[in-house]
Amino acid sequence: MSQDHPRVRLSLYDTPLRYGLVTRFLHWSIAVLMLWQFAGMTLKLVLGRVPVAAFFVGTHQKVGLILFGLIVLRLIWAGLNRHRRPDHGGGMRGLAARLGHLALYLAMLIVPGAALLRAYGSDKVFAPFGVAIFPAQEPPIGWMVTLGDLLHGEGAWLLLALIAGHVAMVGLHEGMWRDGTLARMAGRPRRDP
Repeated sequence: MSQDHPRVRLSLYDTPLRYGLVTRFLHWSIAVLMLWQFAGMTLKLVLGRVPVAAFFVGTHQKVGLILFGLIVLRLIWAGLNRHRRPDHGGGMRGLAARLGHLALYLAMLIVPGAALLRAYGSDKVFAPFGVAIFPAQEPPIGWMVTLGDLLHGEGAWLLLALIAGHVAMVGLHEGMWRDGTLARMAGRPRRDP
């Protein structure tokens, strides 16, 4: 099928024109689960320990573990597709896009990674799906718990700021530059105005 054809050929792999099915699935799945995590923590901070907040908070470990797995898969898949992906462009704008994505990926790894570090050092069994992943440490490993708390808690707010910046830049790309950035992640080819 020609690239000029109006129908989009479904491809698992990324191409210079758009991201493939796997990248898009991982991107949007991570986005939805991040929204879930931040909504739960925001409800807890704003409303306290009310039932709706408790429901979200009760899923935090499970969703976080799934998120970590999806993020690792996303990074592996991005590495496998690094020569196929749409280019961020050159100059300062391209450099800013690459650095912004690097910061976002690092924060997405560090925040749940810190939670896992904290869980490993904790005096509680880590079993988010009823299967023990980490046993209880007796005594707890203090530096792991302290560092995990710091990086997970404070790092999550940095991650939220990076996500907000990411969304704002998509808005700028779409509203001002009209370069088809969102269309590439939605799987539609860019249409020239």
